[in-house]
Amino acid sequence: MKKIYLFLSLALVVLTQGMVFAQGVLTFEKDMHDFGNVTEGVQAIYEFKFKNTGNQPVIISHVQASCGCTTPEWPKEAILPGKTGVVKAGYNSAGRPGAFNKTLTVTSNGNPDNLSLFIKGTVIQKSATPAPSSVSAADLQKSPKIDIASTTYDFGKLEKGQKATAKFSIKNTGKSDLTVSGLTTPCNCVAFKLSPSVVKPGQSAKLELTYSPQVLQDRIETVTLVSNDITGSATTLTLKAKVVENLAKQSSVKVNKASVPFK
Repeated sequence: MKKIYLFLSLALVVLTQGMVFAQGVLTFEKDMHDFGNVTEGVQAIYEFKFKNTGNQPVIISHVQASCGCTTPEWPKEAILPGKTGVVKAGYNSAGRPGAFNKTLTVTSNGNPDNLSLFIKGTVIQKSATPAPSSVSAADLQKSPKIDIASTTYDFGKLEKGQKATAKFSIKNTGKSDLTVSGLTTPCNCVAFKLSPSVVKPGQSAKLELTYSPQVLQDRIETVTLVSNDITGSATTLTLKAKVVENLAKQSSVKVNKASVPFK
């Protein structure tokens, strides 16, 4: 009887140790990002990169921001061992001048099950930004310059809350590296990604605007890019969409006695 008890005890220890060592681990490259100075109205965005350094898949169940001004995005699929991903943090600076320091709490089945990420910076009022007249002719000659062939994208029908991506091609026709640091838009519903993030003179890049409408109606969203192009007026893009509650709910009409869904 004692031998059986000893065997079960050892088996329980081995099983427990196996459960301890069989786990996923999200390892972030950094857990804090400082945006520095952000012009009021800009939606500042940063991607926290991570890798699953454990030996089990990790599923992120939720990312909770410490305020409604911070919009997080995260992968919904399982992150396998050795695979990478990003948690995107977007801060809406509209009407929020001054310093900010926000926290994002990442909840998952990994070890630990809760991780904290931090963003901070200082929002500068628009009136405090340098006037265009203060830019010298030499600075204008050295400036990057954004050139976009098409500035309008029509999504057609979209469900409320659905995420859709518009792609634009940007060319730098200036004489120094071009960077896009953020965007401004009346709604807090557009995120951006530029690939590559730095556009050399004479080179082109792919700009992706991810739109998630929240209002049921025909929408026209004006998106203004914030960049280091000082050669002229700001670059403005237009997104159009007909936002509906549910695309699956389609009306039908009779055509030659057959039921045909509206499109």
